[in-house]
Amino acid sequence: MDVDVFTRLIQGLMRPDAYPHQADSIEHIETHISHLLLAGDYAYKLKKPLDLGFLDFSTLERRHHSCEEEVRLNRRLAADIYLGVVTVTGRPEAPRIGGEGPVLEYGVQMRRFPQECLLDCQQLSGDLMQRLAELVADFHGCVPTADRQTRFGTPAVILAPMLENLNQVRTGALFPENLSRLDRLETWTRSRWLELKPVLEERRRQGYVRECHGDMHRGNIALVEGEIHIFDAIEFNPDLRWIDTASEIAFLVMDLEQAGETGFARVFLNRYLERSGDYGALAVLDFYKVYRAMVRAKVLAIRLGQGDLDPAEAAADRRDCTRYLTLAESFTRAHHPRLLIACGLSGSGKSRLAYRLREALPLIHLRSDVERKRLFGLSETARTMTSIDSGIYFPSATEWTYDRLFRLADSILGSGYDVLVDATFIARDRRERFRDLARRHGASFAILALDAPLDVLRQRVRRRLTRGDDASEANTSVLERQHARRQCLSDDERTRAVLIDTSRVPPLAEILARVESVLGSGSDHARSPD
Repeated sequence: MDVDVFTRLIQGLMRPDAYPHQADSIEHIETHISHLLLAGDYAYKLKKPLDLGFLDFSTLERRHHSCEEEVRLNRRLAADIYLGVVTVTGRPEAPRIGGEGPVLEYGVQMRRFPQECLLDCQQLSGDLMQRLAELVADFHGCVPTADRQTRFGTPAVILAPMLENLNQVRTGALFPENLSRLDRLETWTRSRWLELKPVLEERRRQGYVRECHGDMHRGNIALVEGEIHIFDAIEFNPDLRWIDTASEIAFLVMDLEQAGETGFARVFLNRYLERSGDYGALAVLDFYKVYRAMVRAKVLAIRLGQGDLDPAEAAADRRDCTRYLTLAESFTRAHHPRLLIACGLSGSGKSRLAYRLREALPLIHLRSDVERKRLFGLSETARTMTSIDSGIYFPSATEWTYDRLFRLADSILGSGYDVLVDATFIARDRRERFRDLARRHGASFAILALDAPLDVLRQRVRRRLTRGDDASEANTSVLERQHARRQCLSDDERTRAVLIDTSRVPPLAEILARVESVLGSGSDHARSPD
């Protein structure tokens, strides 16, 4: 369709009589690739007749196919919103949705919801982020995996849009002060891609390239009547949705961080990793966060290049584009890693404190109770009803669990992320093993040593078992055995420890200050010879 004819069609759809239902007034929202018409209880999306390279809506057939794909893909996470594909008939000056006669255009019909339902308009909460992380992890666990015979998720396909983003920002944004930053980002992207190429190929072999959403950020997530709906999945380019699941979560984590919601980004990331078990995603997460920040910069650059903005809008888009470029560059900087272990008997509050710390500090939280059950293919809240030294709690299973925690911590530190390992650690040699791991990575090390009177621990363990909502299955018999076998901290360990009586927990700010003091004391920082 000719651009002028399409423009007249959009103007015609601003008339209430163009719709087969009541619509007293029509609202129009335009993006860089589509028009959204809000009419009564419904919304209609029409694709612009354009070809941007990474998408091609240049023919009616292509736009029709994209509409069909949009409905199919979005019904996975927003079935209540996406109603179907509709035709636009009549004349451009007097169009009709779903009318008789030749088809002028196709569109997607959606159920409307208030704009304040969008997550970028919502007051976020830790509970909401946990629910969202569980939804996304479960979604990734059930969507199709890319066929190895296709090119989806190959390193070359991953790199191509990253370089395209850089080129489109250069040609569309037109601000000289950012050219040197773009050069640095391109150099880093190419270099990091070469370093990660074996990892990217291995993740593809392991099945982490899947038919994802592709555009998962707060503006495409709505909380409607308490239910989370993730909409506007990418339908126009399969290469942009058949992606590594790490790329998917990187977009949302980046989006939360750029909005200043760093704590909630940490909650989401930790819960996603805990639910999915995909801690290997951390090896490529910053690589994809740079890419996702550049996606947002590219969209702004395209808008600036279209030249239809008023001066105030253009100035705002230039500022935002520069902000995303600055954010992208921040993800390329090296980080000094840190390793913490939270030790204490069952009921001492290790996990409770870890949940608070992983929101306040950039920590990846590993919990022994969760990882033990993952080793046996069980969900974290599964009840095995086994006694001491039996079922999944026989001695070798405990050794396997600590080995898994060690391997995961090793991998996470190697990926440049801080780690908090949450386990009883009643044996001194297990604590020392993790301290040696920190030395090997040149990482700061601290012990969070939690304790409380034995009667308090007994009461907590009983209450937790009664609730039945926690990964731990420890009962009072387990607690008594732990207490009898506990090896207290040595004098040397105490120099790296933060001692906390959880029967009267100090304020979080005080705990954080004490943790930072130990981590910054420097006695364990030197890397030992390999």
